Amino acid sequence: MSDSTLPGNRPARLTAQLTTPRPGEDLPGRFLDAAADLLRRVRDEETGAILRAGSLIADTVTAGGRLFAFGAGHSSLPAQDVVYRAGGLALMNLLAVPGVTGVDVMPATLGSALERVDGLADAVLGTAPVRSGDLLVIISLSGRNALPVEMARGARARGLTVVGVTSVAYAAATKPQNPSGTFLKDHCDVVLDSKISVGDAELTAEGIDAPFAPASTVVTSALMQAVMASAAGELAARGMTPPLLRSGNVDGGHDWNREVLDEYRDRIFHRQT
Repeated sequence: MSDSTLPGNRPARLTAQLTTPRPGEDLPGRFLDAAADLLRRVRDEETGAILRAGSLIADTVTAGGRLFAFGAGHSSLPAQDVVYRAGGLALMNLLAVPGVTGVDVMPATLGSALERVDGLADAVLGTAPVRSGDLLVIISLSGRNALPVEMARGARARGLTVVGVTSVAYAAATKPQNPSGTFLKDHCDVVLDSKISVGDAELTAEGIDAPFAPASTVVTSALMQAVMASAAGELAARGMTPPLLRSGNVDGGHDWNREVLDEYRDRIFHRQT
C-alpha cells in the first residue's frame, strides 16, 4: 500500500478536485452578502422613517386604536410575520383578502390577477373591522398595482393612518398599473423604502439565464420587526407597558399571553371572542 492511499492521505488529483471551486459555488455567500448590504442600507437610510412609523403605532395604541397589516402574494409574508408573534405586539392584526394573502390558492397566479382588480380594496375595507383612528401597514414591493394603491387611498379616506413598505425604485423605473396613475408611496403617512432593485433578484451567474435569489422578504421582514421594536420602545418611553406576546414554548408563556389577549380583546381579531 502506498502512502498516497493511506487514510488521511488523498491522491494529489483527488485533493485538487476537492479544493477547486465549482462554477457557482460562491452563490450562497454572494446572496447573503447582498442581503446584508441591503439591511445596512436600510439601517443607514431608513432609521428616521422607522422611528416615525413606530411613533405612529404608539400613538394609535395609546389612543385606543387597532393595528392592521396587509400584503398581497409574497408581500403578505412580512405582514403575517408580525401577527400573533412571540416578541411582537399582540394588537397587530392581519387584514386578509381571500385569494390574495399568500400563494395558497390554485392557480397561484390568481393572487396576482386579483391584485390588479379595480374596486376590490373598497370591498375589503368596507367589510373589514377597521375604523377611523386605526393604523394600517400596507406592504407592496412594486407599489404599483390597484389593490395596495386603492387600499392606501381608501384607508386614509376612512381616517386610518397608513404606513407603506415598498421599493421606491419601482416608481422611477416602472409605470403604475392602476387607474389613478400613482404608486403606494404617494398615499402614505410614512413610507419605508426596502431598497430592493426592480425585479427583486440579487444575483446573476454564468449559465443561468434569468436573475435569481430575491431578498425582498428578508429585508421587508427585518423592516417590519424594526418598526415593532421602535413602537415597543416608544410605548415604554411614554410609561405604558407594551402589549407584547411571549413564546408559548417557554414556561409561563401561555399564561402571559392569555392575560395580554384578554386585556386587549376588543382590539385583537386573530382570536376567538
